[in-house]
Amino acid sequence: MNAPEAVPEDARTLADTHTVVNVSRDLVDYNLYAQDAALQEAVGREGARWAHDALTAFGRTIGTADYLELGALANRHPPELDTHDRFGHRVDLVRFHPAYHTLMRTAIEHGLHASPWSEPKPGAHVARAAHTYLHTQVEAGHGCPITMTFAAVPSLRTTPALAAVWEPKITARVYDPRNVPDGRKAGVTIGMAMTEKQGGSDVRANTTRAFPVGADGGDAYELVGHKFFVSAPMCDAFLVLAQAPGGLSCFLLPRWRPDGTKNPLQVLRLKRKMGNVSNASSETELRGALAWRVGEEGRGVRTIIEMVSMTRFDCMVGSTAGQRAALAQALHHCTIRAAFGQVLNRQPLMRNVLADLALETEGALTLTMRVARALGHRSDAHEDHLVRLVTAIGKYWICKRTPNHAYEAMECIGGSGVMEDGERVAQLVRRLLDEPLLPGERVVEAGEHGVEGVRQLAQLVGRAVQGDAT
Repeated sequence: MNAPEAVPEDARTLADTHTVVNVSRDLVDYNLYAQDAALQEAVGREGARWAHDALTAFGRTIGTADYLELGALANRHPPELDTHDRFGHRVDLVRFHPAYHTLMRTAIEHGLHASPWSEPKPGAHVARAAHTYLHTQVEAGHGCPITMTFAAVPSLRTTPALAAVWEPKITARVYDPRNVPDGRKAGVTIGMAMTEKQGGSDVRANTTRAFPVGADGGDAYELVGHKFFVSAPMCDAFLVLAQAPGGLSCFLLPRWRPDGTKNPLQVLRLKRKMGNVSNASSETELRGALAWRVGEEGRGVRTIIEMVSMTRFDCMVGSTAGQRAALAQALHHCTIRAAFGQVLNRQPLMRNVLADLALETEGALTLTMRVARALGHRSDAHEDHLVRLVTAIGKYWICKRTPNHAYEAMECIGGSGVMEDGERVAQLVRRLLDEPLLPGERVVEAGEHGVEGVRQLAQLVGRAVQGDAT
């Protein structure tokens, strides 16, 4: 046997046990848009080439190390609920980490909540989807109130008198998180409260009651009941489903009454979730909460379905963004880490896996951005059918596939991919398990269209392949 190599005296006595080599590093200080060729191509192809410069600047801003850290901080410090202040007054106040508020402010100031409504033009939905796709890669939880605010506008427009009052503040690029009446704010956010314990996605089973209180059969009601999943409870108003005398109806319920007193939409507790920790989800009770009818009485599902469709579309955007974020982490790691004599991305089997991840990501992005273009052409019957079908079926498929996609990316990274301290893929895997469930279980989404829906989708795809629809 050879004698062991002599160890320098200083190495034996000091804590210098080894040199750290062949490890990855944080993926920071890069431009999320400039390094995504598939996104750039999609933006141009689907009619928003005019947004290229704005997206380039946005991708640079949100790709800095400091900004990316906001996503980690917002999830490391979950929201906290104060039902009462220290004097015993009911406040229903949810407190968020400052990082969450910064993410919200960025999203609203860049129009992610409303730009297609406030600045309608060709490609507006495509540009907004691209911005949302980029920002979601930093952090997804704050996107819930952003999406609901965006999605509420078509439903509100069914009642022009309400839209005239609320839409200017909904579309304003002003973020005001204060717990004060909406009359004291220049900008507001809108939430959604549909599901109850006994029915879940089967909203026709709702038991919350709406009692007319307006003079001469006016549009004011008081709601009594509960809602089991109310995300972003600090929104300024909510679209709510309740049973009115004429059947299930849709209502706009503000957190404050017009006289400045608190509307009794009371938050009971916050949910403890496995993912999307930054965003508060709550259970609430309505104890005579004042609300205004949106749409016709008894037509609640028809009124709110456009909001549901828009939220589903944003789930497509969000899950596709999750795929891109996971892929970026895997590609980054595999360009640095070496094993068995080669960098990982030079090894044939790993290259196959990375190519599969990239292919699925780009397929999801292609479908999502095509639907974004269709959203801007709803007057065309073909495009309208595309939106109605593909937002449900596309959301079902992309959201179902994405958790496994993120897990595969985690496998590419290996053991360090499971770590919570600074590793974003573990957070992604937990977060992406939520999206197949919301807003509406995947079985319900597929069942809404049934065999006829699948047949129509197949015809649309066939036309696209033949060149009749691009």
